[in-house]
Amino acid sequence: MIMFKRFFFLVRITAAWGLAVLLAVGLYSSVPLIGSFELPAVLFGFGTMGLVITGAFSHLHRVKLIAGRSDTDTLDNRQKRIIEIPLEAGEAFDVVDAAVRELPGVNDVHSARDSLQIKAKLTRPQLYGEPLLRRWNPLLWFAPACNQLLAIVTPTGDSGRVSLICEPESPAWSDWFLVDDGTNYENAEAIARAITRRIGERRRQDQDRATQTATEKELTEAKLHLLHAQVEPHFLYNTLASAQLLTRSDPARAEAMLGHLIQYLRHSLPNAEDEMSTLGTELERALAYLEILKIRMGDRLTVQVEIPEALRATPLPAMMLQTLVENAIKHGLEPRTHGGTVWIRARRDANTVAVTVADDGEGFNSSTSGSGIGLKNVRERLRLRFNGDANLAVVANFPTGVAATVSLPAAGTAL
Repeated sequence: MIMFKRFFFLVRITAAWGLAVLLAVGLYSSVPLIGSFELPAVLFGFGTMGLVITGAFSHLHRVKLIAGRSDTDTLDNRQKRIIEIPLEAGEAFDVVDAAVRELPGVNDVHSARDSLQIKAKLTRPQLYGEPLLRRWNPLLWFAPACNQLLAIVTPTGDSGRVSLICEPESPAWSDWFLVDDGTNYENAEAIARAITRRIGERRRQDQDRATQTATEKELTEAKLHLLHAQVEPHFLYNTLASAQLLTRSDPARAEAMLGHLIQYLRHSLPNAEDEMSTLGTELERALAYLEILKIRMGDRLTVQVEIPEALRATPLPAMMLQTLVENAIKHGLEPRTHGGTVWIRARRDANTVAVTVADDGEGFNSSTSGSGIGLKNVRERLRLRFNGDANLAVVANFPTGVAATVSLPAAGTAL
């Protein structure tokens, strides 16, 4: 079958040129006096047909060399490709446009993003240098200096379909007499390869971003499990020391302190299944912590809680409320000799639940503001767990102190 197609190609181009040569010889023979000399006409006819057949074989050989086969699709001077790109049409257009502009010899590129069309001209390369017989080779007499390209992107749902046409800059009838030595096949294949390479790069970049996000999430979870597994040493030591002292002077208060410590430790044990908790569970942990501090600080600490029962099932990352409460105590109330009040409140507004921990302590005082690592971790965990649908706002409380508010999706599900 392949041999037949190659044979048909040779017959087609030889027949076309044969008819043209016969016509030229006939015109020559009709010229008075000069037409009687047959030798020039014979030499012209045999020479032309010899060069045509030689050029056609050269075209066959080069097409087979670059395509690996020589059939109707590869031998044709005009090449068409349909390429599916798994990107939105605008992004697919950008990929094709970049691929076209990287072709060797490309010039005069016209791209219209609104109509998703790209037109370009490409200088035909001199494959083997300047041909010695270019002036006498009939296959090169009318050969255009440029090839041309047309790419049209058609939106198809979430992807783009590219119709790519590479052809000589000459009318279709010229294909009976001219060959392009496989240059348009090369151009079509080069664009297809460039598109495939760019799509592969985008996929690798997406995979790298997904891997990085997963790594960040795993790192955050590892930090959380570490927080679960540890209790701040000085808080634990101070609580036990206070309980030991109270066992002699006030056994009832010592027993109450130990009871709250047990409750706090129970809620602080790591949960291997999930780092997500609920507002109600986290409130119990925070209240156990505050009750211990109230025994130690006495009247210097006041706690006010305003959390509706309906909001206590709101998903909340574990230890997050505890972090905000500890910040309020350490940086707001402990530095003050007369202490102050901690408020824990929650409210729902449309599709958002806002959980606020406020104090009337030192406020934004540089000497008590700390390193900010705790709040930074809170923001990062909210970003990873709720995909940007949750946030933390820290503002000055009136008339003194700081208010930290975590805004969560009311009906959302954490990642």
